[in-house]
Amino acid sequence: MPEIIRVIIPALNEEKSIAKVIEEIPKELVSEVIVCDNNSTDKTSEQAKKAGATVLVEKEKGYGASCLKGIDHINNLEEKTDIVVFLDGDYSDYPEEMYQVVAPIQNKDADMVIGSRALGQKEKGSLTPQQVFGNWLATKMLYAFYRVRFTDLGPFRAIRLETLNQLKMKDRNYGWTVEMQIKAAKQKIRSVEVPVNYRQRIGFSKVSGTVKGTLMAGYKIILTLFKYL
Repeated sequence: MPEIIRVIIPALNEEKSIAKVIEEIPKELVSEVIVCDNNSTDKTSEQAKKAGATVLVEKEKGYGASCLKGIDHINNLEEKTDIVVFLDGDYSDYPEEMYQVVAPIQNKDADMVIGSRALGQKEKGSLTPQQVFGNWLATKMLYAFYRVRFTDLGPFRAIRLETLNQLKMKDRNYGWTVEMQIKAAKQKIRSVEVPVNYRQRIGFSKVSGTVKGTLMAGYKIILTLFKYL
């Protein structure tokens, strides 16, 4: 029996990109695409529905809040889910690379896979200098504090649903990705990285595109790294 895969896409004001992301997700691989609209003021939900996604609305602003909304939806379905994939809605990731992101789980070599932009090819300008530095610092701290080697806190990732539920994710905003990696390290979850490519996003980044967003994200990531010591 093939494993059942569902995709969660947190999205805030991504009407120009969301349909492209959904359309390039391999249909033969995925049972359902869930777009968690983080209370957008544009036509993100409308475009996502037209492209065939299940659309949920999370009014509380926050990347983690949107992801948790999607997880709650999956856990309440009658049909089981084996693997959950997280993917951004801004078209910076390459959805067709989902095959390589889920492969280590399908092959029973891992229970969590992080798509590493540091190991893949990055389009010029796709990551800001502060993003590159922030990822470098956070992954160095992950090793120093938790003795686990990662090269990225990339949003494109896959995890077994039972493993995800075991992590008991809590963060509702900027600390979501690092919380997952910390808890996986503490629980000795089998984790690997695979290279993924990265391009300039469509539209404006709500995090790295502003000084406030960059500072808030950096502060929350560092706070989360200390929180679970």
